[in-house]
This record gives sequence, C-alpha cells and structure tokens, in this order.
Amino acid sequence: MMSTNTLTSLAILKVNIDQGKNYLDYLVPFVLHTIVEHDPAPITSLVIRNLIRGDFGLEIPDRTVEVVLRRLSRRHPTIKRDHHEYVRTGDIPDPQIVSKRSEAARHIGSVLYGLQEYSQRTPNPITGDEHAERVVSAFLEIFDVSCLRNYLRGTVLPRAEGTRSTDLVLASEYVQHLNRTDPDRFESFIVLVQGHMLANALLCPDLENISNSYAGVTFYFDTPLLVRSLGLEGGPKEDAVRELLAQLKSLGGRFAAFSHSRDELRGVLQGSANNIESPDARGAVVLEARKRGTSRSDLLLRAEHIDEELNAVGISIEGTPSYIQRFQIDEDVFEEALADEVSYLNPRAKQFDINSVRSIFAIRGNSSVPTLEKARAVLVTSNGGFASAAWDYGQTYRPAQAVSSVITDFTLANTAWLKAPMGAPSIPRTQLLALSYAALEPPLQLLEAYLKEIDRLESEGKITAMDHQLLRSSPLVNNELMDLTLGDAGSLTEGTVTETLRRIHSMIQGVASQQLRSTSEQLEAQSNLLEKEQTSHGETLEALEVQRVQNQDILKTLYWRCRRRADRLAWMLWPISVSVVILLTLSTLLSLELLSTSLIPRWVAVAGSVSLGLMTLVRLAVGYSIRDFHSWAGKKILSWLIERESKSVGIDLSTYESR
Repeated sequence: MMSTNTLTSLAILKVNIDQGKNYLDYLVPFVLHTIVEHDPAPITSLVIRNLIRGDFGLEIPDRTVEVVLRRLSRRHPTIKRDHHEYVRTGDIPDPQIVSKRSEAARHIGSVLYGLQEYSQRTPNPITGDEHAERVVSAFLEIFDVSCLRNYLRGTVLPRAEGTRSTDLVLASEYVQHLNRTDPDRFESFIVLVQGHMLANALLCPDLENISNSYAGVTFYFDTPLLVRSLGLEGGPKEDAVRELLAQLKSLGGRFAAFSHSRDELRGVLQGSANNIESPDARGAVVLEARKRGTSRSDLLLRAEHIDEELNAVGISIEGTPSYIQRFQIDEDVFEEALADEVSYLNPRAKQFDINSVRSIFAIRGNSSVPTLEKARAVLVTSNGGFASAAWDYGQTYRPAQAVSSVITDFTLANTAWLKAPMGAPSIPRTQLLALSYAALEPPLQLLEAYLKEIDRLESEGKITAMDHQLLRSSPLVNNELMDLTLGDAGSLTEGTVTETLRRIHSMIQGVASQQLRSTSEQLEAQSNLLEKEQTSHGETLEALEVQRVQNQDILKTLYWRCRRRADRLAWMLWPISVSVVILLTLSTLLSLELLSTSLIPRWVAVAGSVSLGLMTLVRLAVGYSIRDFHSWAGKKILSWLIERESKSVGIDLSTYESR
C-alpha cells in the first residue's frame, strides 16, 4: 500500500535536469543506503529488493537491482562479486539519503496538507494523511506504461487499496486548482510526477541499451489525438500533444495519420457543427466550441481545410494500406477483444480503430519487433482500453511482435522524455495538466442521470422551462456538476441540481459577490482592494510563468546543442576504432610469417594477436562491443559538454530545478 515513505522516495528520484548520466544511477543511492544501513551478508538482488521495499516503499525488479549491484562492484573495491552474490569487505560511501529525504518530505507534506485543506469544500472531504496518500496514489497510477510490457511493466508503486473513482476526480480538481492559484505547491506535485516517470524506467534495466532515437519509426495518431492536436478539446490536451510531437521530432521520429483517420476527423467536425446548437449535444468538441464561442460555420470551415491544419502541426496524411492477405488480422476476433475493453457509442468508430490496427500490421509485415525503436509503425491513442485490446490480440496472434501495435500517448511521452529529460523539461507538466483536465469530464452515466433528473424536476414544476433549458445547454454545467458529485452518479440528487442551478445563476448575475457586501462603501473599498490583489497576483503568476518558460527554453537549447556536438565527436572516434581493429587483424594474419623473422615485428604481431584475443574475450564475457564503447563515450562527452556550457551561461545544474 502507498505510504508517505513511497511518495517521499518518488520525490528523491525526481529528475531536476539531465546531465547526460544514465538513469539507473538515480537508483544507486537507494542501494548504497540499504547496504550501509543494514549490512546484509551476503548481498543479493533479492535481499536488496526487499530492503528497498521496506525502507522506501518502491517495487524494483530483481534484475534492475542486479545491474546496479554489478556497477557498484566495479566502482567500489570493497564490494566484491562472487557469482550472483556480493560481499562487503570494507567501508563504502554513505549516500546521505537522509538529508535528501528531508527536502523530499517538504514537497510531500505541502502537497498532502494542501489536498486535505482543498477537499473540505468537496463532497468527499479527506481526514488525515493516510487518506490523502491514497488519493495521490490513485492519481499517480494513471502515469503508468503497462502497454510496453516487453520491457516496461506498469508501475513501481505498490497497488493503492481502498481507493474510489471519486479520488481521481478530487486529485484532478486539486491539480487544476494548484495550477491556477499556488505555483509552489503545483511544482511540488510535478516533482512527484517526474519521480514516477523516472521510476517507470527502473522497471527494466534493458532500457539503457536501447537506441536514444526513434529514427525509422512512424507514429500514427488516431482520431481523438488528432482532435486534441488541433485544440478542439481544450488547451491542456493540445499542449500535451504538441509537446509530444516536438520531442518525437527532436528524437528523429516521424508522425502521421492514416487517410481513414483524417476522414473520421472530418466527420467529427461536421457532426459537431450540426449539433452545436442542440441542447442534447454533450461531445467534448461541442462543449469546447461553446466555451470558445466557436460557431457552426467555423467548425465546417475547419473541416474543409483539415489537411492544411494537420500539416501545420507537422502531421502528414498517408494513404491507408491496402488489404494484404498474409498480413491480414482476424477482424472478428479483434472486434471481440475490443468489446471487452471499450464501449463505443458510434459503431463506425470501432471500424475505424480496427482498420488502424490492421494497417499497422500491414506496414510491419512479418518483421520482428523487439523494441519500440525498431517497430517501423505504431498507432498512438489516448484510449487505454484500446491499447490493452491490441496488446492482448498481438500476444495471441502475433507473438513475434513484442511491441504492441497500439500504445497510449502517455506511454510514448514517458519513454520519449526518458531519452532526453533536459530536451523536453515541460513534458511532465503538460501531461499532468492534460490528464487531470481529461479526468474532469463528466462520465456518460452521470450525464444520463443528470438529464433524467432535470426532466423530472421540470415535469413536477420544481424548475421552470427556462431553468431547464439553462441546465441542459450552459457550458458552465459540467464543471459545477463534477465539483458537486466528483463524477459519482450515485451522488446526484435533487439538491445537486438545484445547487448547480444556483451557482450558474450566481455566476451569470453576479449575485454571490454582491451578497458579501452590506453597504455601497464596503462594496467599493473591498472591490478596489480585491482588484489590486488580483492584479498583483496575476502579475506575479505571469512573471513566474515567463521565467519558467525562459529557463526551460535555455535548458532545451543548451541540451540539444550539446547533444549534436557530442554525437559528432563520438562519430569521430569511429575511424580510430576501425583502424585499430584493422591493424590488430592484419597483425594476427601476418603473425605466422613474422614469428620466424626479426624481433620487433614478431612482438608487434604477438601484441596484436593478444589484444584481439582480449577484445574477443571481453565481448564474449560481458557483451561489450565497439558500438557500446561509442555509446558510452557519447554519454560521457555529452555530460562534459553540458557541464561546461551550463557554467558559461551561469546555470548551476546541481541546484537547479526545472520549473
């Protein structure tokens, strides 16, 4: 079960800035602490794993712990390796994790206290830290990468028990509230998200050996993500998709959409345009259009120019692959798998999804897909159920393709961010806001119960026809409804509807603010004071936001400049390495002739033969090749360049936090 201990550990794991180090190094202090604190004998991955679970509340796989122990045995002479066991023969440095805990605890305490305080105005007030921890845990569980199960398995967090669906809504409301009013606490919450996104990578050590780019991979976005990329479902969702696209581009990936997805998107816009004036329309596109004052003609115009709009954000349209019998999936079987995971309101949407999965398999052909970086084609979706159904089908009928044909946008954002955290410091922020924003959309069951209730109240004469119309069509309804019920249809009562109506009337007429003042003098004085405070607060928030964006832009520019230089320098080592190998090989081939001639050539030949033999043994023993050497050299060069460049621009990477 989640505890403050676990949350604190996530805060310790947080990545403030990427200095070119390997992400597994962030687990080293936890392993060293357990060895110093408990002095186990012998030291095994299973023992350390259990100690980390007890001390820090994190579920780290044995294999990951084994990789870290192997590294420590090479770095510290006092940790000796004997097969799969290790023995401590002397002192090792204390990682000083206790001091790190105090700073992390400050972030956690601030988040939990603020959540309890905020919850008192909701129908689900929180009492005590334990309840607050469960709510935060339930929210963080959204940030998993379970659909890349070939090397990433869900989450390191212990399963949160006793949580409810309303906890997710409460945490989402709290996140949105912090973003609007409390930048410091909001940054503390981001620390948790960063820590969890990093912890996802610790689930499997193989990730460190995977290519640091997506060159050769095309990511096909499904229709809901195309909708989001155009801002049709709100700014937070648009920002998350745009940030993801920018990171994929920086990492060499391509992104596109199938022509049938483009056609579906056009249909969504046309359908929303035809229903925008209907009080019964509840689609996300319609609701966002009403908020922004978008007209029917505006939506129809965008539908006509949909290709140009997608091209403007970098998404190209590719023709849907034709049916190829030997690569064809069993659509009936996959449709049954979808039925278990996704409820479709529109049957045509299901057929579009099936066509998308079929298209990915057609592009991949019979090729094996060991990693995402070698997948050639992947469909990206915001629907976790869709991704899960595709994974289950692929494991049964296409087991050679270890990577699912469909992955979620968050999974892709998490793995792309891990490749270059400093190159996209705002991804955790945009993902946090997008996921919390999406969680505040009323579920269908709640909307159906709400519409039935207001129909009943009108028929019984408890609300007027005008009130009924307002409750059906006002864009303010959804926010108030979620605030009063936290998304639970069982919490909907007659009182909920009347309170929603009262709040809407108050916001429209300004009644609530007038009732707070008893005299015109008090009204004027307090109004002026409030205006000044709001102006000052707004200016402060604006200045902080400008500074945050400027800092992140500096870091992104610095990182990508250093990375390009590091790649060039690393590639310059290739001719030297190849020359050495050629010379060693030639010396070996000539050794038989030279052994019977002069002394110096004889020793050169012997040295070459021995060197080549040692290189072969190293390769066989530890799997370390020239390519691995260049990968290691590139990381070291990148770390050195970043440290040097950061000093030249006056950034202290040891203390800087990505705000």
